Amino acid sequence: MAARFEFEHSLAFAPDDAPEILRSIPTLPGVFALHGTPAPEGQPPAQPYLTRAADLRRRITRILAPPDSQSKRLNLRSRVARIDYTITGSEFESTLTLYHASAAAFGLDEARRRLKLRTPFFLRFTAENDYPRVYSTNRLSKRALANFYGPFPSRAAADRYCDAVLDLFKLRRCVEDLVPYPEHPGCVYGEMNKCLAPCNQACTPAGAAAYAAEAAAVHAFFDTHGESMLARLTADRERASAELDFERAAELHAQWQKVKAAAALADSLVQPIPRLRAIILQKAVAASQTPHPVILSQEKPVILSNNPAILNNEKPVINNENTVILSEDATPVASESKDLRLSSQDSLTPALSPELRAAALIAALESEATAHTDLATLSDHLSLLRRWYYRPEKQRAGEVFFPREDSAGQTAWPIRRILNGAARISLGDPKPLAETAKTRV
Repeated sequence: MAARFEFEHSLAFAPDDAPEILRSIPTLPGVFALHGTPAPEGQPPAQPYLTRAADLRRRITRILAPPDSQSKRLNLRSRVARIDYTITGSEFESTLTLYHASAAAFGLDEARRRLKLRTPFFLRFTAENDYPRVYSTNRLSKRALANFYGPFPSRAAADRYCDAVLDLFKLRRCVEDLVPYPEHPGCVYGEMNKCLAPCNQACTPAGAAAYAAEAAAVHAFFDTHGESMLARLTADRERASAELDFERAAELHAQWQKVKAAAALADSLVQPIPRLRAIILQKAVAASQTPHPVILSQEKPVILSNNPAILNNEKPVINNENTVILSEDATPVASESKDLRLSSQDSLTPALSPELRAAALIAALESEATAHTDLATLSDHLSLLRRWYYRPEKQRAGEVFFPREDSAGQTAWPIRRILNGAARISLGDPKPLAETAKTRV
């Protein structure tokens, strides 16, 4: 079922007052809908004209200006009775707003068709099977969601990563529903010693235990982006070096490089779906024009707000309607709905450090995230994320940050890096220092 969506601004339109009405529309990027007159009773309502624009006033004026008899350009001047629009701060926010507006106006299926959303490809680890295997797929399953890893930019990228990882282990690659028996002929991977051949070896307790251990190692590799295997190889290499077994150390180093190359085929975005969490920083509209934040979430939240950090060109600000504002003068502002309001007299206390205020902001955003109950909506959100994330870096506006695991095994957000990213987006990259002439005294 499509979520309810409302545009921020609504204007009644009449052709006689068109110049004045169109002048009131800002020259900013956003999403707009043009509605006709209400349909007569008993007839289905007319669908609105819904799209996004880099300049709302210019785009709407082109559609509602007096028609030119010689032009074939679309003109709806005589049919439009109302203009709805929402200002956005980035292309990603425009796409996300357009998705929600389309879902509310036309339904989820039509919204997916209009935005050409396709479920991304993932790797699935069949942990529920007695003899697990890994394969690429774009069909999500709610029961096995914890064993889906992705999203990948394409099926080819998912298969590439899958093959590279399986080359490090001896997990089966056959697709049959395996029922082992001693006379099973096996396959070419077993003959090449690239598979433990559970089709015939798992008939014994030792063979079944060996395959279960190999499957657990593969599962740990995917869960940790290869760190589980890299840490073991590093320890073994250091031990061999300490024992002056340099040949063994060289072999382990070569294996370490191979594992590192395989792990590098999966970007930081490739995570178990319930554990996928990210913060995107992008420029947004002014605080007075900011819409309510839209948070895409899963069982554990993925903070993909259309403005998780609101950044303007005047001073670095991290803002959320329900949380704290980090401003240049270190004076925090908070909404009445949150117990985060702080007086200006406390501005010099350690509690008002930018790191703590950013941590409070992130915690508030995480508390607003809700679990997805609809796999189709989850698929749409992941598709929108994949479309933005896997663009060439020069074409990808904004920065993305992922939580990192500390020495105690707890995940934490890189607060300092997030603050630096907010400053870069708001103020731009720091200018190089001017060269100074060195003089000898």
